[in-house]
Amino acid sequence: MPTSADQPRPRPRQPQNLFAHVPMLEHGEEFQTLARREGVHIERIVSSPQPAPVLYDQASDEWVLLLQGYATLDLDGTPVELTAGDHLLIPAHLPHRVVATSTSPCCVWVAVHLPAAT
Repeated sequence: MPTSADQPRPRPRQPQNLFAHVPMLEHGEEFQTLARREGVHIERIVSSPQPAPVLYDQASDEWVLLLQGYATLDLDGTPVELTAGDHLLIPAHLPHRVVATSTSPCCVWVAVHLPAAT
C-alpha cells in the first residue's frame, strides 16, 4: 500500500508577488487562485472602486486580509471598515458584501476559504 512518502511532492515554483500585474478595474472584482488543496482555497482579490453589489452566502468560512487600500464591508447589515493590514474571519453562511473600496490605491486582498467550523 502506498504511503504519503511515496506520493510525488509538488515541485517548488518561482516566487510570485501579490502586487505584480494588479489590474486597473472599472467595476467589480478579479479573483486569482493562488493555491487549492482539499477543503482550502487561497486567492488574491483585486477590487475596483465600484465593487459589484453581490451578496455572498458561502458554505465555507472565509478569512480575509486587506493588503492595500481601505474597504467597507456589510456583514449581515453591520458595516465593518478595514484598512491595510486588517484581517477578519467571516463565518460560513454569514451574508456579506463589499460596499465601498478605495480608488488609489486599489484594494488588494488575500482570502482563505476553509471548511466551516463545527
